[in-house]
Amino acid sequence: MHLLSPVLRLRLLVRRSEIWLVAIASMIGVAAGLAQAAISSAAHGLQQLLFGLSGDERLSAVSGSLGELALFVPLVGGAILVPIAWLVKRNGRRLVDPIEANALHGGHLSFYDSLIITLQTVVSNGFGASVGLEAAYAQMGGAFGSKLSAFLHARRSDMRLLLGCGAGAAIAAAFQAPLAGAFYAFELVIGTYSIAALAPVMAASIAATFVSGWLTDYHGNQLGALPQIDVNTFAALMGLAVVTALFSVALMLLVSETEKLFTRLRIPALVRPLVGGAVLAIAVAFTPFVLSSGHGALQAVLEEPPASLWLLVFMIGAKMVASAVSLGSGFRGGLFFASLFVGALIGLAYFHVLEIVAPGMVADGRVAAFAGMTGLAAAVVGGPLTMVFLTLEDTGSLSLAITMLAVAAVSSVLIRQFFGYSFATWRFHQRGETIRSAHDIGLIRSLTVGRMMRRDIRTARSGITVRTFQRDFPLGASKQVVVVDDAGAYVGMALMPEIYALDAEMLDRPLDEFLALKDAALTPEMSARQAAQLFEDRSSDALAVVTDRSSNQVLGMLSESYLLRRYAEELDKVRMDMSGVDRRPPGRR
Repeated sequence: MHLLSPVLRLRLLVRRSEIWLVAIASMIGVAAGLAQAAISSAAHGLQQLLFGLSGDERLSAVSGSLGELALFVPLVGGAILVPIAWLVKRNGRRLVDPIEANALHGGHLSFYDSLIITLQTVVSNGFGASVGLEAAYAQMGGAFGSKLSAFLHARRSDMRLLLGCGAGAAIAAAFQAPLAGAFYAFELVIGTYSIAALAPVMAASIAATFVSGWLTDYHGNQLGALPQIDVNTFAALMGLAVVTALFSVALMLLVSETEKLFTRLRIPALVRPLVGGAVLAIAVAFTPFVLSSGHGALQAVLEEPPASLWLLVFMIGAKMVASAVSLGSGFRGGLFFASLFVGALIGLAYFHVLEIVAPGMVADGRVAAFAGMTGLAAAVVGGPLTMVFLTLEDTGSLSLAITMLAVAAVSSVLIRQFFGYSFATWRFHQRGETIRSAHDIGLIRSLTVGRMMRRDIRTARSGITVRTFQRDFPLGASKQVVVVDDAGAYVGMALMPEIYALDAEMLDRPLDEFLALKDAALTPEMSARQAAQLFEDRSSDALAVVTDRSSNQVLGMLSESYLLRRYAEELDKVRMDMSGVDRRPPGRR
């Protein structure tokens, strides 16, 4: 008991004090920073070992030949992923990422599953697949947040918040950009911004940034001063925002169509990484800049942009195809880093075109590159403010960041209006989920008919007369009575006002002739929204609940008024959690 007391006291402190919640978030940030540094070092260490890189050399920035043995590295990586995928499939459980965990599962994220996703991502990136490590960073950061909040028995809202703290902190550590990491958490993982969430999220992001920076010695881009943005440049970059929105749709559809191509070719899912590895061997031989996440190649093109427009067009197409093949064939990773690289290439190509049609409209190609990065990543990732703050923290230019805000806004509006999804939510859509963000729809989904129905109901037997029914069920006893047969199966609903309005000569007729809603009943697994729709379609105040429509065994009854009240209560809880309102009684705050 003495050993448990400090733990119990800590749980109470975290529940009652925002200061302690911030302290816990800082601890999660430290863990996320350590995880990010370890994952990055592991992936880069694999690349050094397998491709013969020097200490500071990046795979995507290699200028010379990688050697003949390097051709087989992606194929070996695909072979390693096959048994991992087989074990996951055998387990029968779908792996969940932080966005889905917060949207559907109230912040519960399996630590074991997160380790599997991280292993798959490190193998994919380390063996040269054209994917980023951000999936592993956010996964492990979120897993630490979820695990610690579960240990502390945190409320659902706090668990979602701490998971977001961990995921955002890991992204902050990766880019050494605490503001970008914090808004990654708000926009993508938590789903909303609130004042109550600001301190924990920022504390986690700052802690992770310091820890990772101390361990990895990251210095960011060294680009020198960038020119101020004038009206002509601003107008030109708005056109670039439209272009990046179009390319973002093309990139997401390309990944989707690649997966469909593997399906049409009837290539088993477990074998696809081998096929993808074989295709990536071509990239090792001819286009090494498309390998891995593209960090090194991005730094190279920003410091010394390619002089040829056609070379830029080729690089854009090659990187998009390599990323689509990698993800479509079963390699694990994200498109965040890839979208930054492709966006920079699109911006530089756009700058070349402008120099032909309107020379001098944009003074520096690097400005167009940053606009391309912001526009494409904001649309693909779904985090416009994340990209704006990343630009601000990377360049230190406020005028550029303000312009990037407009670019991100235009790109995001276009993608939401004409496509409707970011890459993460597009993948959910393909799977049949209706997740459009990390908002907590799981709480509403868990409100099923089975949870709300009344089981203590009186039923009438089918076959009795109206007179017998009126004797057994006096007027005013209830508004409606469920009628069942001898086997307990649902027959219909006797509506009391209608039954008592019958003429005297009808009292000896069978009750079954006057039943309503004979073919309308709810089932326990129905969601509140589905039940509300059935109430509206049938214009009924109450409906019977049956096991299923084949056996029709009556379990209980649910009224429309109770359904709407419970639904409103759950929505109110979600709104209060989103706004940061404290729902505890005043005496316990």
